[in-house]
Amino acid sequence: MERQRIDKWLWAARFYKTRALAVQEIERGRVQVAGQTVKPARELRPGDVLSLRQGVVQREVVVRALSPQRGPAPVAQQLYEETPASVAARQQAASARRLAPEPALSIAQGRPTKRDRRALDQQQRADWGERWSAGIE
Repeated sequence: MERQRIDKWLWAARFYKTRALAVQEIERGRVQVAGQTVKPARELRPGDVLSLRQGVVQREVVVRALSPQRGPAPVAQQLYEETPASVAARQQAASARRLAPEPALSIAQGRPTKRDRRALDQQQRADWGERWSAGIE
């Protein structure tokens, strides 16, 4: 086998759980070959360089082998080799995510209680009456 469709290869290399998901990601432009967006039917050869995004993780891999079927994870990992720059960037992004503050901790107050909600509603009604008045004159 010297060539294979990119969607089948991404599925066989276990980057995506199904071929349909691989096709969706390719069509959204999240998979590129040699810096160019491609279509799902694009044929890959060993030696091609792929850039792909899985959630927040950006990867750059070199195709080492092709496989007509999806196998176990250790076999799938032999189909590609991740570039050292990609590994370093992925590890740096992971450590930055670990050190980032929890977004929920920045909230000073939680949800308003029923009593707080009623007070807010009453205040908004009072503000509305000050701004607008309808009367017969």
